[in-house]
Amino acid sequence: MAKITNKEYAVPFVLVTSLFFMWGFARSILDVLNKHFQQVLDLTITQSTWIQVTTYLAYFLMAIPAGLFINRYGYRRGVVVGLSLFAVGAFAFVPASAVGKLGMFLVALFVIGSGLVFLETSANPYSTLLGPVETASSRLNLSQAFNGLGSSVAPALVGGFLFSGGSVEVPYIVMGCVVVVAAVVFSRVKLPEIKTDGESAASTGQSGLRNITTLLVDHRFMIGLIALLAYEVGEISINSYFVQFTTGMGWMEAATASTVLTIALTCFMVGRFACSAIMQRIPAEKVLLVCAIGTVVCMYTVLQCGDSRVGLYALIANYAFESIMFPTIFAQALKGLGSLTKTASSLLMMTPVGGCAFMLVGIVADSSGFVAPFSIPFGAFLMVLVYTIFINKFPSCDTTSAA
Repeated sequence: MAKITNKEYAVPFVLVTSLFFMWGFARSILDVLNKHFQQVLDLTITQSTWIQVTTYLAYFLMAIPAGLFINRYGYRRGVVVGLSLFAVGAFAFVPASAVGKLGMFLVALFVIGSGLVFLETSANPYSTLLGPVETASSRLNLSQAFNGLGSSVAPALVGGFLFSGGSVEVPYIVMGCVVVVAAVVFSRVKLPEIKTDGESAASTGQSGLRNITTLLVDHRFMIGLIALLAYEVGEISINSYFVQFTTGMGWMEAATASTVLTIALTCFMVGRFACSAIMQRIPAEKVLLVCAIGTVVCMYTVLQCGDSRVGLYALIANYAFESIMFPTIFAQALKGLGSLTKTASSLLMMTPVGGCAFMLVGIVADSSGFVAPFSIPFGAFLMVLVYTIFINKFPSCDTTSAA
């Protein structure tokens, strides 16, 4: 059984993995903010979707600039810039709270989203490089498990605080302080700047735009990009709608729904830890196929039984099945790209723009009831299933970059 990482990379791997917790926490708070702002700012479901849309639009707009920056200056500086933007956006919640207008909060969330895309564009590919090639998917799933830990903790802590009358700026002030400390640590620590096959010091700073053109005609990469976008549509739609759905069906109050969401996200985290271990013995693409089938079955069950607790149980079970999709598809899409890895990562990090599909979820919910919106993640996971069938049928398909 291959090692998850090499001894000389143990400390960098731990430091980088800590970042996954941070952005998991930050992104999961959005699912609570959605309901909170509906209550305190008197918004409809459709209006509150701008919280997700604004944050994930930042991923789409800033991913390529982040990739070009990292291509030139390296992973460590990309992390420092990301943490700095994260801190600025978090502290911007103080004046936004004083004004009390949604627009000010959206500006702060856009800045946070810009910081997160720098972090994710740096940390995701870096994690895949810190060890043997054959355990890249397993390693990224392990790092992403701590993303799941941050995601599972946030709804209970922040949701409980906000729905009991707490001020929204408080959790963001705390996050800002933590992120500033992390930025100082990463500005001083030395991380090995690992060169992939075919990558040279000269090419890293000069070939970003040319690499994009190359990747756009790489069929295996582009199919992975589309699959990752579909996953983000499904995952973010479900997370953002969870509290709306469970409260709208009259099953529980918002504070209780936040706790149940924490349970679901704990299933998500456990799924990542478990599959990270399984992937050291079973090929990642086969594990992904089983999980893709599981998500399709769960979403179909929600659509058929969404007005009963059976639908709720299927929705929670879906979190375990979907848990490995992002890191596994991400690692599979980067496979064999060599010197194109950093640029490819920036393109892949545009996919959280799929979170903007939550606006469609809100429109459907406002017009067609609480169960109908699950047709959107059902279609998204069907696309992921098609992708998993493809990579299992052609596991060693050569990429354009490798030719």
